[in-house]
Amino acid sequence: MAISLKGSVKKKSAAEDQPIITIYGVPKIGKSSLAAEFPRPVFIQTAAGESVPAGIVADTIEVRSYNDLCEAIGALVNEEHNYATAIFDSTTGLENLIRAEACARNGWKTIEEPGYGKGYKIAATIFLEYIDGIMTLRSHRQMAVVQLGHCDISRFESPTTDPYSRYRVNLHKDAADIIEANSDVIAFLNFKASIKKVDAGFNKQLTHAEGGGTRWMFLEERPGFIAGNRFSMPAEMQFKKGEGYAALAKYLPAPLAEAA
Repeated sequence: MAISLKGSVKKKSAAEDQPIITIYGVPKIGKSSLAAEFPRPVFIQTAAGESVPAGIVADTIEVRSYNDLCEAIGALVNEEHNYATAIFDSTTGLENLIRAEACARNGWKTIEEPGYGKGYKIAATIFLEYIDGIMTLRSHRQMAVVQLGHCDISRFESPTTDPYSRYRVNLHKDAADIIEANSDVIAFLNFKASIKKVDAGFNKQLTHAEGGGTRWMFLEERPGFIAGNRFSMPAEMQFKKGEGYAALAKYLPAPLAEAA
């Protein structure tokens, strides 16, 4: 096909696309509760231990293999439904399914078997297949996608400063790179803490952290954590249970049915 500027250039706004959002954070801060606030959600549960928040009834699809995952995404793409948000809970379970698929395709007993990190590189190519699937959910069905992740503290070898630690999605680096690169919003959830120094006598001081139960969404990267967005959101937002999506929705495209 020949491409010419006259017939091929189209105007398009980024806000036309529903977002792909990664929400991760410290344990029990309310990641699943926040996701359940999104419009007309369906949870795709990728591990037996994952569950919807207490007191919430949500439609769920349990997937226990990579084939199950592909079939679930295919059903959401091809079948009639009224869901507006697909929630993948969690990225840790998703990574385990993809590692198992990499082993099955190559006859390995474990992802470490091929050595030299080769297993993780192969798993990353399967992660890209998953990314193609959620991109199809967005483009063909105008569904938002939310990915829920646990966090880990990793060492960052900065080329411009001394190495330091920061929070990141608890995945192998190759998988985390893919998830982050293909997310329109990366929200890190945490509580704020302040450090207090107490005089312990004998010219010694003890330090301890203090903070309340206020929950915060961090939406711009800082040295201590990975975050970011392409919707001109503030760097951080305080949120309460039941009000988290409303805070984000001010900056997000409206779900298709609501925009009509």
